[in-house]
Parts: sequence; structure tokens; C-alpha cells
Amino acid sequence: MGSWQIAVRRLTLSAWLAGMLVAGGGTHLAFAGEPLVHKRAPVFVRTGFHDQRVDLAAYRGKVVLLNFWATWCAPCQIEMPRFVDWQSRYGPRGLAIVGISMDDNPATARRLSEKLKLNYPVAMGDEKLGELYGGILGLPVTFLIDRHGVVRAVYRGEADLNAIEKQLEPLLPRPAP
Repeated sequence: MGSWQIAVRRLTLSAWLAGMLVAGGGTHLAFAGEPLVHKRAPVFVRTGFHDQRVDLAAYRGKVVLLNFWATWCAPCQIEMPRFVDWQSRYGPRGLAIVGISMDDNPATARRLSEKLKLNYPVAMGDEKLGELYGGILGLPVTFLIDRHGVVRAVYRGEADLNAIEKQLEPLLPRPAP
């Protein structure tokens, strides 16, 4: 690795750490280091683990929680059961959770998905998809996308799930009486 590559990595890490300090820890929302906040989420099409088409554009009209994760990521595994609960509770009101595994081995990711009984679509990600979302340098990374396809918040690292829920719930239509 060349000295310029090391310098770039150090600069990236320094910027990430500064963002974490500004944000107050694991969960952070719109701040100067998040270029996608208040912009349209990049669209993509992938094939999910159950051979379904995962097309982000098809979720227009729904609130989307787009979660990048990996099997080796402990905070990811803590979040996923809560996402299963949210999909069950808020799905009828228009929430769509979409998981993107950044693992190298699809079989490993599929096994964890089945073990955790994920009730939302999961597809494999790669460097190209990660770059569309500003570069996925650590996991988990979750994007809260409103019904118009605009990124409302980004959560990097171990997130405060209660804070995420408080942000996503007002974006959903009120439940029928």
C-alpha cells in the first residue's frame, strides 16, 4: 500500500471519527459528512435471497429502511430482530425494510437470514452498490428513506434503535382507527 493510500485512509477515518463525535456516538443523522441526506436515494435492482426482484424504485410511496450489514458484524445481528418486529408492526402502514448483505459469501448471509427469520427482502451488495451510497466503510449502515425516495437520515455503527423508531414512525401514515 502506497503512502498516499495510507494518508487517504487516515483522513477518511479522521473524518468518520469527527462525525461520530459531532453526532454524539453511534447514531447520527444529517450532518456535513453525510452527502446523501436530503437527496434522492440512489436506485438499484438486485435479486433477493428468495429470487425476488429487489428494486428500490418500486418502493416509492413507502418509507424504506435500507440496512447494509454482514454476518460477522455483532451490532448488525443485534439490530435485525428489531427490524423483523418493525416490519411486522409498521409494514401494514407502509414501512419496507430492505437488507443488503456485504458478505463475500452469499451462502453464509442466506443462512443467517434464515436463522433470524428475516421477514423482509435481503440481497447481496458489493463495492459498486456501496459506492452509490457514499462508500460503506463500516457496518452496519442504515438509510432512512421517505415515501418520496429522499434520504432523511443515516445511521452508522451501533445505532440507538429507539431513536431510529422515533424518526421513522412520523413518516408513516397514521394507523386506521
